[in-house]
Amino acid sequence: MPESLTIDELAARIGLPSSTIRMYQTKGVLHAPRRQGRVAFYDASHVERLTLVQRLQQRGFSLPAIAELITAREKGESVAAVLGMGEAEGPDDWVRIKVRDIKHLIPMGDVQPRLLLRAMRLGLVRWKYGWPHARRWALEAGGRLAGLRVPSDDVMDSFTRLRTATDAIAADFVRLFEQQFWPELARKAGDENQLENVRTLLVELTYTAETAVVGTLRESIRDAAEEFASRHGLLPSDEFQPAWAEQPLPPIAEKIVDPDGELPSEQEIECFLARGDEDEPGR
Repeated sequence: MPESLTIDELAARIGLPSSTIRMYQTKGVLHAPRRQGRVAFYDASHVERLTLVQRLQQRGFSLPAIAELITAREKGESVAAVLGMGEAEGPDDWVRIKVRDIKHLIPMGDVQPRLLLRAMRLGLVRWKYGWPHARRWALEAGGRLAGLRVPSDDVMDSFTRLRTATDAIAADFVRLFEQQFWPELARKAGDENQLENVRTLLVELTYTAETAVVGTLRESIRDAAEEFASRHGLLPSDEFQPAWAEQPLPPIAEKIVDPDGELPSEQEIECFLARGDEDEPGR
């Protein structure tokens, strides 16, 4: 039988005045108790909720902000969505997958439950109301790879390695947030705009991280393309002048036709810094 506590017993358990518990109910951060006649009874879920509220207050969240977080979580929204980080916008939309979508994404001989389960464990697919759902970007990427006839298990292997790498990148940016921004936010425990402050910083940090990751990935792809082209003898030389050598390449491949890739000496850098922008060479 679930534990039943009166408001005074709950207050003693948590270490809060009874009046504070009633105020939490009024503010919407604590759900209503079970009533038996004129007596209200609380259970373990109330203890857990009050513990969470205390922890969030200690970290600087105001009661309105805590109420907003709790209400959104009860509706099934994630913390990222509550904080306005764009989880349900554009390419991050969850799209219901139909059988014909699966047949399009996975060759018929490979349509097996284990592949969907593996995609779910990777966070690419989730099961809701009896249907699989996928992020829009995952569907589009999967469709392109299927069009290239990449085997399904190879696709999953690639996504597994990619998720490991992105988890590490995300951890680095969260560490940056905690070290650089959180101490100041935590000191403003009474700020009514605390949730908005956290939301603004996290959104900015998220977009900054996305920009840095995409840019770094493009640089890595350029390096990989250079190595691939060199290994297979595809770069222009005295003996080999492919037709594309006379045509401008898209930015993603710019390194292949860029002969000026050497590192300058420290002396050259010192001269550049001393010169400033007044006398640009070659201008």
